[in-house]
Amino acid sequence: MQDSSLPVFKKQTLAETNPIAGNKKRTWKSLKQIIAYERTLPWKESDVTYSSINAPPSFVPAKKYSDISGLIAPYTDPHSKLHYHNAEEFQTVRSLPMDLTAGYLALRGASSIV
Repeated sequence: MQDSSLPVFKKQTLAETNPIAGNKKRTWKSLKQIIAYERTLPWKESDVTYSSINAPPSFVPAKKYSDISGLIAPYTDPHSKLHYHNAEEFQTVRSLPMDLTAGYLALRGASSIV
């Protein structure tokens, strides 16, 4: 018979001691502890561990941000390849000299427009 004060979804066995392990309560390990323990074990190259799992590529396109203001940029200037947010930034982008345009592209990590 269950105690009516405890929620139905809560397992009492997790709070009680484990009869197999003796008088110890169940301890939880963090992901950092699991990865540190895995590094000490002898693994083959083909074995899958927590640190070797790679995320699959995303199907969602990457967001583009304005090079001028940092806001989400739905537009790209075809001449300078800089991203901009609105018409005011477009005028600013068009008025920039080539050396500043190259600097903005270098900061973003895009190839220069030589």
